Amino acid sequence: MTHDTNEHARAAMGLVVGTTETATIEGISAAGADPEAMKHTPAADAELIAYGDVLEAPAVPVSPSGCPTPALVTRAVRDLVGFDLVTIDAGLGVETAAPTVSLGERVGNDIRKPTAVPDAASLWERGRRYGRRLPADRLVLAESVPGGTTTALAVSEALGVDLSVSSSLPENPIDRKRAVVTAALATSGYSPGELAGQPREALAAVGDPVLAVLAGTAAGALESETDLLLAGGTQQLAVVGLLRAAGIDRPVSVATTPFVAEDPSANVREAAERLEVELLVTDPGFDRESGTVFERYRAGEAKEGAGMGGALATAAREDVSMERVRTRIATRYEHL
Repeated sequence: MTHDTNEHARAAMGLVVGTTETATIEGISAAGADPEAMKHTPAADAELIAYGDVLEAPAVPVSPSGCPTPALVTRAVRDLVGFDLVTIDAGLGVETAAPTVSLGERVGNDIRKPTAVPDAASLWERGRRYGRRLPADRLVLAESVPGGTTTALAVSEALGVDLSVSSSLPENPIDRKRAVVTAALATSGYSPGELAGQPREALAAVGDPVLAVLAGTAAGALESETDLLLAGGTQQLAVVGLLRAAGIDRPVSVATTPFVAEDPSANVREAAERLEVELLVTDPGFDRESGTVFERYRAGEAKEGAGMGGALATAAREDVSMERVRTRIATRYEHL
């Protein structure tokens, strides 16, 4: 694979989408107006970033209070920067009109069942092969999976990685998530840290298919020396934990939002330092704007996801001002 040394080589975003039944546990995710809508959130995110609107999905994902999906921000940046997009299906469970590369077929089980992702090892390997072949000079690897912070917490706990995850809700239900994780590990028969150095086993026991494909794709991209940027918050730190558990010690960068980085219920900066991650935090300046979309983000909803932090970092790298990004977000929001 050849790589362009131009500082502004065209970026491609790989959006890994999928579903876990863990998301249906009451009160742990705001990635949808209700449980039925939540099933369609990853597919809708993919359509919104691909086309600027939903086609097959029933509606643009919103939280119960009306906060739109972070995919709206990612699409606004794509309007301005024009990055390529590939959607990687890790196990959606619903139809999507977005063009996808299918690496997984099953929705993840509720992690309180004995095995959450039976095919975790093969998902990792499929992702690794795909990551090695991706013809991108700069790959921004993102995710959309409701309930993903809970599975990230569970996997980190199984690996013995100290990670306190963030939330799409204004008040992080971290105690509820920890109770779910405790139950999940007990059902799987493992104690915290027992799967240190066994990333695929941790994914199979208490992970989700998106995490498995993300980790595998990241591993493959690093092998091929692609310029890799993990786009997201605490879920992507869990991905780094999985890579480190697999013995992959290459430098890794994670791009996130200040809403995650400054979340007092999460330990993002400390975890990034322990995992030897370069953390890029791009402030979109939402405090300078009025309107529902900006107010809900400032209130702590939908802090990250669907590549939002990576898209903002890409805009900054391409010298696109955050004022232009905010204007485009407002225009997109009015259109939708």
